[in-house]
Amino acid sequence: MPRSYADMPLHYGQVPAWLYTRMGLLGGAITEAVIAQYGKAAFLQRMSDPFWFQALGCVLGMDWHSSGITTSVMGALKGAVNKRSQELGIYICGGKGRHSKETPAELIRIAERTGLNGDLLVRSSKLSAKVDNTAIQDGYQLYLHSFIVSSDGDWAVIQQGMNDGNGMARRYHWHSPTLTSFVEEPHTFIYGANEGQIINITDKQADTTRAGVLQLAKEDPKFLLPEIKKLVMPSHHDVQAKDVDIKRLGSILAVAYEKEGLDMESLLLLEGLGPRTLQSLVLVSEVIHGTPSRFEDPARFSFAHGGKDGHPFPVPTKVYDETIHTLQTAVERSKLGISDKNDAIKNLSKAAQRLEDSFKPNDNFGQLIERERNDSWKYGGRTVFGKALPAKQENKDRSQKRNDTQLKLF
Repeated sequence: MPRSYADMPLHYGQVPAWLYTRMGLLGGAITEAVIAQYGKAAFLQRMSDPFWFQALGCVLGMDWHSSGITTSVMGALKGAVNKRSQELGIYICGGKGRHSKETPAELIRIAERTGLNGDLLVRSSKLSAKVDNTAIQDGYQLYLHSFIVSSDGDWAVIQQGMNDGNGMARRYHWHSPTLTSFVEEPHTFIYGANEGQIINITDKQADTTRAGVLQLAKEDPKFLLPEIKKLVMPSHHDVQAKDVDIKRLGSILAVAYEKEGLDMESLLLLEGLGPRTLQSLVLVSEVIHGTPSRFEDPARFSFAHGGKDGHPFPVPTKVYDETIHTLQTAVERSKLGISDKNDAIKNLSKAAQRLEDSFKPNDNFGQLIERERNDSWKYGGRTVFGKALPAKQENKDRSQKRNDTQLKLF
């Protein structure tokens, strides 16, 4: 099974309540849409794909490259999904710190309600954590363990470790349908940077090492984690042009602002939505309907709802709320057998994909971000530092702060 590696800088701090609430609402709506369109198994498969998971975190307004995506997304999803687990057929257990230790008890309670094999689920949870914390000695200590199980008994695991020495995090993804052994190449992906030699006794060529694991400390490690595919999450906090597939981003903007590629029926069904909300909906549509190759540049998805630290721009809360309402309405209508809005949202990503081949990118990436930041106040833009202001007011406030600082010096 191929693996991915990437750096994720450790970020600390809390997600503000105004964003966390919205993350739960939109994350829950996306989860429901995926399950309704493609089934529970497809949702678990997506969660076990680190590129899709990173894109999901970006479209929810989290910092595009930080470790906080994992903890915040899983926390918000757990709160949203578990309220409707019986209806959706998906249960999320565990979490960060002390919550990870509650996983076995949570799984037993789920098993009692669903008839699943609780002991087997608990064993799978404990073994996945043991492998990533002990069998793979890569310098990362686990601090988050999330176990997602469906009513059919399939499961996915997302867990994350930190390395205080290098200020990095590593995320591990598991998927039960691809698992044939807990001690021989069990992962779908290991998401983190190779920091040199890694002892991995789950490698399929390490059967003799597993048999003689007590002798391992006396020998040089012979079985190293192969580095097949690497996604490097850079240290810079801002989103730069090199982090994004410009052709894909450009085609999204063409659909949103010029209505290119959209059929008349979709235009009518989405009538009343401004171009800025359509921009977000195209990216949400891709998260729901996109194929794995569409998530190779997860930073692109931060152009849906920005980031809580202001990168690439403040979170446009009014647009965020309109996106949530539109998606929730589409999902509710589909339950009644009316799939028109669902189809219209699906057609947004299809239209963007059709435009990619003919789209000619230009060098106005910086202007795009500048426009988003200048207009942010119109859309209720917010960051952890406060609400976005019109450019003139912001410059005036900065000038006043400088004057106040100078006065304090005298």
